[in-house]
Amino acid sequence: MPNIKDTIKQIQRGAVEIINLELLEKKLKENRPLRVKAGFDPTAPDIHLGHVVLLRKLRQFQDLGHTIDFLIGDFTALVGDPTGKNKLRPRLDPEFIKENAKTYKKQVFKILDPKKTNVVFNSKWLGKMTTYDLVQLTAHSTVAQMLARNDFKTRYDEGSEISILEFVYPLLQGYDSVHLKSDIEFGGTDQKFNLLMGRHVQEAYGVDQQVIIMTPLLEGTDGAQKMSKSLDNYIGINEPPAEIFGKIMSINDELMMKYYEYLTDADLSKVKKLHPKEAKLQLAGAIVTQFYDAKKAKTVREAFEKTFSQGEVAVDMPAVKIQTIAGKQVADILAENGLASTKNEARRLVKQGAVSIDGKRIENDNWSPQKGVLKVGKKRFLKII
Repeated sequence: MPNIKDTIKQIQRGAVEIINLELLEKKLKENRPLRVKAGFDPTAPDIHLGHVVLLRKLRQFQDLGHTIDFLIGDFTALVGDPTGKNKLRPRLDPEFIKENAKTYKKQVFKILDPKKTNVVFNSKWLGKMTTYDLVQLTAHSTVAQMLARNDFKTRYDEGSEISILEFVYPLLQGYDSVHLKSDIEFGGTDQKFNLLMGRHVQEAYGVDQQVIIMTPLLEGTDGAQKMSKSLDNYIGINEPPAEIFGKIMSINDELMMKYYEYLTDADLSKVKKLHPKEAKLQLAGAIVTQFYDAKKAKTVREAFEKTFSQGEVAVDMPAVKIQTIAGKQVADILAENGLASTKNEARRLVKQGAVSIDGKRIENDNWSPQKGVLKVGKKRFLKII
């Protein structure tokens, strides 16, 4: 049996808080595969590095011989997690949730071992609950308990609407832990109320309480706010290797050390001795390697250094041949070739001075297309031929 103290120390790296550490030690000493749960509501189609912080911890438990229940909350996504929300959350389309769930299943195995992962959908049991079952579940909490939650309390004090469904959400998440008989549940620090509710509901149903392990919320590329697709500060694990590499290189040095701690197994004392630029290059390479391979990481590093360190343009950039320029504007080109998500975003980028042709800034969206290398921000290129 591995040394318990060493195992605990390994688990604590990248964990913000563990509830209850004594119970965790006791469960580990039982020398049996523990049931480790983490739930993901498929409210968006992509898994990003913010999710990877938690997924890496799950992989760590797999490597220690434990069983992972990767729970896709296709039922709870219909309800909507109220965590961190300052207003009533809109209901999601079931088909949208279903499609997102498919992409989650594909992406998650870039990190987890499929042979040691149970992918479960909570609609399998929550969808079968009768009205009586739901009434029994809601009897295990009070309105006062719910209003003790900070985001609910704030909304209540401000007179903002709170639906009954939002009160039910933490109870449903807790019941997932009852059904799965979870020994451990993982979640971000913003999920503490829901995670504790899992322990509460387990106790009410006569199931041994789970240990809670909370992971940090990773800041996005802006270095300020939680990584989120809606804030456009995310790095998706399905993005092209060069895009992942370039985005990592754009973060500040302080955030770089957090990424090292939460997203790699690197010796942090050795990292601190490196020149910041080299440290960031190695970080970007390590992250690309996780989702692709070392050969691809080496290739994109060489291309990045050639482009940005030597002032040259990458030879493998996408190219577009414009047959007719009549009526074409820079916004059209950017949107049609994926350098901007919409024409409105493209116009905003031009206005901000983020678009150039052969190093010369494009001043307005009435610019007439011409041959050359179109550059957007620091990472996106398009050759016009």
